[in-house]
Amino acid sequence: QVLLVESGGGLVQPGGSLRLSCTASGTISSIHAMGWYRQAPGKQRDLVATITSGDTSNYVDSVKGRFTISRDHVKNTVHLQMNSLKPEDTAVYYCNADIRSLRTIRTGNYWGQGTQVTVSS
Repeated sequence: QVLLVESGGGLVQPGGSLRLSCTASGTISSIHAMGWYRQAPGKQRDLVATITSGDTSNYVDSVKGRFTISRDHVKNTVHLQMNSLKPEDTAVYYCNADIRSLRTIRTGNYWGQGTQVTVSS
C-alpha cells in the first residue's frame, strides 16, 4: 500500500509564506512525477505545479514567480514553497504522485488527503 501525507497548511496573511510538504510511504519501487493541485470551495481541482523524476518543474501561470516546487528523492518528499500569498490562493492543497509499487510492479496515481491553506487578513 502507498500513502501520501501532506503537512504545512494553515492561516497566513496576504503577502505571507507557507511551505507544504508531502511524503510518500509504503511499498515503493520508484516515484515518477509528483505535483500539487488545489481546490477552492465550489470550484474544480486545478493543477498548481509538477516536478518530474529529473527535477523538471512546471507551474500554472498564476503562481509563477511566487511558488517553488522541489523534491527530496531520498526522503520521497515533495515540497511547495509559497511566497507572496494572495487571498485567491485559498484552497485545499492536494499532493499527487505517480508511484510504481514494489509489490505489484505497476505504476498507479495517488492522492494525499489534502491540507487547508487560508490567506486572509
